Amino acid sequence: MKNQKISRRSVLKGTAAIAATGAAMTFGDRLNLARAWAADSPFQPEEGASLNMTRWKRFVQSEDDAFREIIAAFGQATGCNITVTEEGFDDVQPKASVAANTGQGPDIFWTIYSTPHLFPEKALDVTDVCDYLGKKYGGWAPIAETYGKAGDQWICLPVTISGNYINYRKSSIVAAGFEEVPPDTDGFLELMKGLKANNTPGGFALGHASGDGNAWTHWLLWAFGGTLVDENENVAINSAETRAALEYCKELYQTFAPGTVAWNDAFNNKGFLSGEIHLTNNGISIYAAAQRNAAEGDELAAQIAEDMDHAFYPVGPVGEPTEFQVCFPVMGMGYTEFPQAVKAFFAYWMEADQYNKWIEGSVGYMTHTLNAYDDNPVWTEDPKRLVFRDAPKRTLWAGYKGQIGENAAAALADFVVVDMFANYCTDRETVDGAISIAERQAKRIYR
Repeated sequence: MKNQKISRRSVLKGTAAIAATGAAMTFGDRLNLARAWAADSPFQPEEGASLNMTRWKRFVQSEDDAFREIIAAFGQATGCNITVTEEGFDDVQPKASVAANTGQGPDIFWTIYSTPHLFPEKALDVTDVCDYLGKKYGGWAPIAETYGKAGDQWICLPVTISGNYINYRKSSIVAAGFEEVPPDTDGFLELMKGLKANNTPGGFALGHASGDGNAWTHWLLWAFGGTLVDENENVAINSAETRAALEYCKELYQTFAPGTVAWNDAFNNKGFLSGEIHLTNNGISIYAAAQRNAAEGDELAAQIAEDMDHAFYPVGPVGEPTEFQVCFPVMGMGYTEFPQAVKAFFAYWMEADQYNKWIEGSVGYMTHTLNAYDDNPVWTEDPKRLVFRDAPKRTLWAGYKGQIGENAAAALADFVVVDMFANYCTDRETVDGAISIAERQAKRIYR
């Protein structure tokens, strides 16, 4: 509240109280909380404000349900209604780019990775909102500041990091001779060979999958010490380390289920839930869908939900985690007629009354970026979710080892790293040819 000093201890106490009572609270209760917040918030929508928002299409229904409730309560409490349109992962960034270039379109884009850094000068400055939230809720995770800021200015709200980890069938890895997913890349390759031999293969997207494809190929490149650029943003992809990553990946690819070169972000979910694949990389959405379908009487889904679990990515020759988790920043557009309404909604969304319930609704698909939410019970009530809690603390950033800026965002949007791996694994190019194409693309971007 205004001018009220709130300690980390008081925040955690309040967080625990909300979590304990959240399931019992009705929408009327939450609306009353929203009205109390609106009456005392330092962020107030303009008179007559209304907003249009484009977000990526949800993967977990209960996350979307909780989000829609936040939208509804905010609208009723403030008089500012928000219309939400959903788009596929791969469609949000191009639409945001068109809106930024034309100066018209939705007021808010909830997008992926470093999209706001494609056009930072077109983003609404939300420094005041992020400073307010950081001071109130124990500070931001370092990766949130990396994604949220351009220089000293916050250009987006890093509302969440979505963990992208190894999803697997426990019985299948046991049958392949393993008690757990090996923590090293050598052991992981042997596991994948065993799964293939037992006709229970794994599979990783090698198509233009913005989330899954980028996540696992960057992990693998970095695990062997390769990077697209160095610390000074010189293109560095043509290296012995990159070659080692590509050679490893080609062996790994031989164990995949057919068709992964054409997969987008939905294909591995469908393949896992149908029993076609038994190991992949993904958020927790596969597990959440299996649980939901099981509750509706789907026997196969019930078997999968019981049998599956999650693991960290294996560590490669560099000797430390090289994960690339999915940031979902939400940005206000500089052309909006209602900048104060955008700021008010951003602040409202991440206050404890709303954010705790939303994190719980996401059942682990979303991970918090403000430190005060570490103790949310969503991470402890089901052990299969626990690895996802650490995603913001373990991940590297878009553009590593360089800067997270326009160039890094463009390289992701152009799938430079994904295509390099796909070109070599499918024999479209030799190892030198695949690297050469990626190098040319990177030099055009980082010129």
